[in-house]
Amino acid sequence: MNRTKRIIFNTAIKVFSEKGYDNASIDEITAIAGVAKGSLYYHFAKKEDIFDMLLEEGMKLLSNNIELKTKKCKTALEKIKALILIQTKVVVKYEDFLTVVFAEEWGEGEKNIKCRNAVYDYISRIEEIVKEGIENGEFYDGDTEAIASGIFGTTFSSLIYRLKKNREVDVDKIYNGFIDYVMRAIIKN
Repeated sequence: MNRTKRIIFNTAIKVFSEKGYDNASIDEITAIAGVAKGSLYYHFAKKEDIFDMLLEEGMKLLSNNIELKTKKCKTALEKIKALILIQTKVVVKYEDFLTVVFAEEWGEGEKNIKCRNAVYDYISRIEEIVKEGIENGEFYDGDTEAIASGIFGTTFSSLIYRLKKNREVDVDKIYNGFIDYVMRAIIKN
């Protein structure tokens, strides 16, 4: 991605997270980014294209990080721990992106459905690890979709925690708390 496109992209994430997608305008994005409208339209035909790229690139980043870290893990338990650590770090580092995704997940519009589908696709990756853990006897048997959704929700709730505290969070502290909580719920002793 070239420099101008990256500036527009990053500015749009910030504006979408602060104002909401519907209240964000191309004029505001270009003014804050310090680029001409023509430059924006050279890279993106419309505001929806910026949103689509935001969703695609953000979810790809998260998925790629998970894949890289879990590929080295030997057990489902190690994979879940790696996933929880990565998700916690992503919440802290990419808060604006996640704010946009979660805010736009609700409703029946096209972008709402795209957000939900992206989240569901991501949860299905967690579900595969949970299935592996159940099949290997590492985890309790149960509804894999519910367990995966719970792990996703628990970890991403750190965004709410961070917003509530209105300060930076200690990733290691949150990670250890989540690990303790999730492990007690799924690990077979």
